[in-house]
Amino acid sequence: MHPVLLQFGGLKIYSWGFMLAIAAILAILGIRRRFDREGYDREMVLDMVIIMVLFGILGGRVAYIIVYEWAEFLANPLSFFSPGLSGLVWYGAFIGGLLAFLLYIWKKRLDFWEMADIFAPYLALGYALVRIGCFLNGCCYGLPTGSEFGVVFPHLDAELRHPTQLYSSLLNFILAAFLLWLYERRLFKGQVFIVYLIGYSIYRFIMEFFRFSLINWGPFTLGQVYTLILLAVALGLYLWIGIKSKENIYIKRSRHR
Repeated sequence: MHPVLLQFGGLKIYSWGFMLAIAAILAILGIRRRFDREGYDREMVLDMVIIMVLFGILGGRVAYIIVYEWAEFLANPLSFFSPGLSGLVWYGAFIGGLLAFLLYIWKKRLDFWEMADIFAPYLALGYALVRIGCFLNGCCYGLPTGSEFGVVFPHLDAELRHPTQLYSSLLNFILAAFLLWLYERRLFKGQVFIVYLIGYSIYRFIMEFFRFSLINWGPFTLGQVYTLILLAVALGLYLWIGIKSKENIYIKRSRHR
């Protein structure tokens, strides 16, 4: 099921794709403003965001097929091009977008941690908006619940389920706001991005207890296993870079005054 928000003749605008477009537009506007303040060329932002989104979709789709639909893909390779951009895995999208990001900043000789800090709040904001698209699309739903917050997804069944998409959206809006606040007060380059990874990991690990999962490893879902790995890496990076920065990489607060 791929809900169509708008249709102009044969052109269909899907709910998930629409929210992704809104997320990209807001990211471009916000990052351009930050680039202006920090003295970077704002004309780079459009290219960076578009490339990251495209590679993110590609990475998310590849990861989904590998994890969930490998047999179906082998039987019908054209299933890769699913309408409405459904069937994506966030970790695959993150890796795909990160690889594009790394390639771009390497080509432009930009500082990775500086750029990562600028982009981090808009990763959280974009994620929050795209999860609204997931809710409208009816994917990424939660487990059955008797809570007053339960929602019925008619294409699935008649049970009340946790609207985990909306929980995710709310928490990531909060995370995005916190990261924007933190950017002006960061103690070292990379802090905002690493805090994003830590915040995402904690949110996602908890959310998985309410979200439906096809694959479980013992008491944990597959998403929780990935999340624990990401959390360990992020905490290690925070300690390593934080300690190292105390010697000579403090940010001068006067830049932001």
